[in-house]
Amino acid sequence: MLRSIGAGTAVAVGGVGAASAAPPRDGDTIVDVAMAADGFDVLVAAVQEAGLVDTLSGNRQLTVFAPTDGAFNAAGITVDNVGDVDDEFLVDVLTYHVAPGERDASSVVDSEKIPTLNGAKIDVDGTDLNGDQADIVDTNIEASNGFIHAIDGVLQP
Repeated sequence: MLRSIGAGTAVAVGGVGAASAAPPRDGDTIVDVAMAADGFDVLVAAVQEAGLVDTLSGNRQLTVFAPTDGAFNAAGITVDNVGDVDDEFLVDVLTYHVAPGERDASSVVDSEKIPTLNGAKIDVDGTDLNGDQADIVDTNIEASNGFIHAIDGVLQP
């Protein structure tokens, strides 16, 4: 069952449907929301290390499949060692977690494949991503420039 996290996040109401090119909204960007939320410290550090803050903070509508701190830790990546990860690898993996367009949970689970910013596609089967690589654990975390869906694994392109 999909659920939305509370504390400081707004749940999308109504059907956004497929990826949309909605005009930019005022408010917190994907990076701002991730920084304020519990459980995305490693993601924020990785985005900063990879130089992707501007990409995720602009007006372009995006959907981020955000590995939780636990997901990154299980993959051996922590806030303390993210700077040791090869930058090219980090950019490749992180951009694989970002899809163009704003996709709410119903749009995601109704998809079979979702294109990403790195050019590869994520396989979707309900809340399972790329088979057993990750499950969607929280959904519809709204930002001014898209949605964040928390996942419990780090996807490999």
